[in-house]
Amino acid sequence: MFKSLKHLLLPLLFSILLTGCKDDLEEDVNNNNPDEGEFSVDIGDSEIPYITIDTRGVSIENEPKIIADMAIYDKKILSNTGIIGIEYRGSTSFRLSDKKSFGLESWDEGGNDINASYFGFPEEEDWILMGHVVNEKEGYIFDNTLMYHFLGYEISRNIGKYASRTKFVELELNGEYQGVYVFMEKLKRDKNRIDLSKLEPSEIEGEDITGGYILKIDKTSGGDLNLNEPLEYFLTNWDDDARYSENLGFRSNYDINGNIIDFPAFGEPYHENQYLETYFLYEYPDADDIADEQKTYIQDYINSFETALLTDNFDTEERTYTDYMDIGSFVDYFIINELCRNVDAFRLSTYLTKDKNSKLSMGPVWDMNIGYDHGDRVPIDNWVINYNQYVEKDAWMMPFWWPRLLEDPQFRAAVKSRWNSLRSDELSTAKLHLIVNETSNYLIKHGAIERNYNRWTIGVPVDYLGSIESLKDFLQTRAEWMDSEISNF
Repeated sequence: MFKSLKHLLLPLLFSILLTGCKDDLEEDVNNNNPDEGEFSVDIGDSEIPYITIDTRGVSIENEPKIIADMAIYDKKILSNTGIIGIEYRGSTSFRLSDKKSFGLESWDEGGNDINASYFGFPEEEDWILMGHVVNEKEGYIFDNTLMYHFLGYEISRNIGKYASRTKFVELELNGEYQGVYVFMEKLKRDKNRIDLSKLEPSEIEGEDITGGYILKIDKTSGGDLNLNEPLEYFLTNWDDDARYSENLGFRSNYDINGNIIDFPAFGEPYHENQYLETYFLYEYPDADDIADEQKTYIQDYINSFETALLTDNFDTEERTYTDYMDIGSFVDYFIINELCRNVDAFRLSTYLTKDKNSKLSMGPVWDMNIGYDHGDRVPIDNWVINYNQYVEKDAWMMPFWWPRLLEDPQFRAAVKSRWNSLRSDELSTAKLHLIVNETSNYLIKHGAIERNYNRWTIGVPVDYLGSIESLKDFLQTRAEWMDSEISNF
């Protein structure tokens, strides 16, 4: 009897368990995955990472950063969360663009910097969300393709030079869709970014004082000046772009034509002779940390390099300026920025480094949103370094270094050798076009271009495919022009 009862109960028990499991499965299917995001736009099956930032009801400022919560979704599934500090970034682009860029720091709840990794990038605390410039009122966009920054940095990495690691993302800020952004590393001294020796304030003599340094040829900004002003101030503070001081950096002893400057440094912004000046800003150690002895060392080093470059006789074989500069880095920096017709390069957003017991190096490349087929302040059939031939008395003109270097047969020979090698492989037209095609197809396939331009309009539709073809035509035409010019070096 017990055996018969067991035979009756077991199927019944199995049926009950199966029914219970089925109910649980149906409940799981019918409920949203708790890690699945709900966004302000429909991203469909997009594989482009989607970032949401919530500033906890506080308005973002130019300075300082405010606390916020950031979440990163991969195919709608939450993959990373964390606390960040966020602020607006950029000077000219901040004023001109309705689509703002942001500086980020990974924080703990107490607002302390902590290292974090995103998208597999090496751990660090400083990051950037870079938007492209869109001015809806005046109806212009700097980069219809959305890839100028990405492309320049990709080219740099492809030829073996460090450039900021980048990832295309879509951004939602406080519940409002902001479009396509490039998430990127901020340039700074770090073993995985600008790999230089650490320079302590106490290292003021001998080999210790020789590095590492990061200098920047650039505008000044609110961050440099430690300004504590309301956001409205930064919309119109053009003077602060040129407010140089002895604390922030130093001026070259030579003007843009290679002549000794005979008027005082650190004049009022946009004074009548500012176009003749080149300033070097202390990036690392920064203005607050660099020792007076270190300031003197790096200023004297730059002056010795410039003097040697100007006084060497290029009709002979002897060179002394190469005692101070790493010629390979100068060649690569020249090639990348000329190919991309980056009209801000050399005179703005220009990084220089010097490690311990090493020479002055150029780079990494940076800030490439005004160039390529839209860099028409310089014709497509001339060098960007000849900027001064086309622009008169800009507050930031081309330093004398580059035209002078192209006068040297030895420097031209180094450019020719490197260019010919790169054109046979990494910088072939086919490979340049491949980067553009793969990038644009990725953004189009996942609907990001449509979503971005639904969000950002300038009164007329953006012909994205036409912009891609224009960029490819430019790269081919520019590279072929450089072929012709460099063949005569």
